[in-house]
Amino acid sequence: MREFNHRRWVAALFATAAWLGGASAAWATGPYLALSPAENHPGSTAKVSGAGFGAYEAIDIYFDSTDEALTIANNAGKFLGIPIPVPATATPGTHYITAVQRSNDEGGQATFTVNTDWAEFHFDHKLKGLNHWENVLTPNNVSSLDEAWTGQTGGYVDSSPAVVGGVVYIGSGDGYLHTFNAATGAAGWSFDVGSSVTSSPAVANGVVYVANSSGAIIAINATTGELVWSATLGGATYFASPVVTNGIVYVGCEDDNLYAFNASTGALLWKAATGGAIYDSPAVSNGVAYIGSTDDKLYAFNATTGALLWKAATGNEIFSSSPAVANGTVYVASFDNYLYAVAADSGTEIWRTQCSSCFNTSAAVANGAVYIEGDEGVYAFSAGSGAQLWYTEIDDYGAYSPPAVANGVVYAGSCTYYNDAGLYALDPANGAVLWSATTGGSCIYSSPAVSNGMVYLGGDNNDVYAYALNGGNDAVYRKKHKAPAISSLHPDWSLEPTSAQ
Repeated sequence: MREFNHRRWVAALFATAAWLGGASAAWATGPYLALSPAENHPGSTAKVSGAGFGAYEAIDIYFDSTDEALTIANNAGKFLGIPIPVPATATPGTHYITAVQRSNDEGGQATFTVNTDWAEFHFDHKLKGLNHWENVLTPNNVSSLDEAWTGQTGGYVDSSPAVVGGVVYIGSGDGYLHTFNAATGAAGWSFDVGSSVTSSPAVANGVVYVANSSGAIIAINATTGELVWSATLGGATYFASPVVTNGIVYVGCEDDNLYAFNASTGALLWKAATGGAIYDSPAVSNGVAYIGSTDDKLYAFNATTGALLWKAATGNEIFSSSPAVANGTVYVASFDNYLYAVAADSGTEIWRTQCSSCFNTSAAVANGAVYIEGDEGVYAFSAGSGAQLWYTEIDDYGAYSPPAVANGVVYAGSCTYYNDAGLYALDPANGAVLWSATTGGSCIYSSPAVSNGMVYLGGDNNDVYAYALNGGNDAVYRKKHKAPAISSLHPDWSLEPTSAQ
């Protein structure tokens, strides 16, 4: 086998040799790989370290069967932190990263899990309602969605689900946080939070955070369901979902304050006063926390200190519309039946546009458009100008479910006068209905979560619903990536050696 001339790379690798030598006890004998992280979304990066290779060997590193990088082992046969791209097309599930010596085809292998988790209300701390990584459901196959499972709780489910690590976390009017197996719907642990949960949980670093209606924020071990910590707020938190980022949990309260807690300990870091009650969730972006209030204003606070940066007036109270931040703009709806776009750095109004009854829900932002429910359907507006792009009627009672967007599909729930509330999948270009399904309830207040090729939401009939292609019987859900045989992997001879980053 051809050998790469790598002498000029040896000197650079000596800089990390001392560190690797000190860590040698952690490595197994023979070729061995360690990944950081070992789980992430499509389009991310995994850093690969290895030991047990030959000194100064040229080593190819593969994601599944694709040669993604070439590196050179140091004098101890080790390498550290070589970045490997996770393909955007890598579907959820177990994949394999393999490192192989060019001289004799000896190598090591480690598993890497791809997921498109939906960790909190409206996906992440910017509250755009957009899953950037979903790659199973598409406009071309979403018509094949069918109910995969239904899970029961003891009360209405206005809470929106979080889906992380194969588990669905969702609150209920029965006063419990419930968990379900994301694939099968099998019930897991539940936690008595003391009063009804109409807000949505957030999951970060193995902890799930939930606010109850009586004014407490509770942190629970996401695996065991055991209490980590709890803290008392100054009022109720009916619809205000916690948002977690950078080790801080943010939650709004009806006592007119936005709170920030240390995510690990529950220690109060700061609270910042607005002029009215807070019924929605804060969006956090670029070190700023944005929150609406019933005093007819949108506020911006320093996310670290709670210092007021600016406040912007709307035509009426912001009641249950959480702000969304995208491309330097904050989008929020007010009780005056207008959707507002304001500059994130100053609060200066960019545009406002009318959307009847849209004050009851939050906007999703994706691909230059803003999607929000109002009247009896879904509006789409230009994110830049506020011009209406389309409107699609989906019910006959009112629309309260914040839309979600994933991989070219808009998902939204409906309300009806009968027990046939529906979930709809719409074409974001023109609002055409691509698929719909009815639930057993009369109204969906829950915002859909789209994760790993499935759609999850709650209903006012106490149930949690999950939809998948052909009800989960599509081959995509059963596909198992096999570990490639090292002998089947072929080097990309055009690669240049990569050093640790």
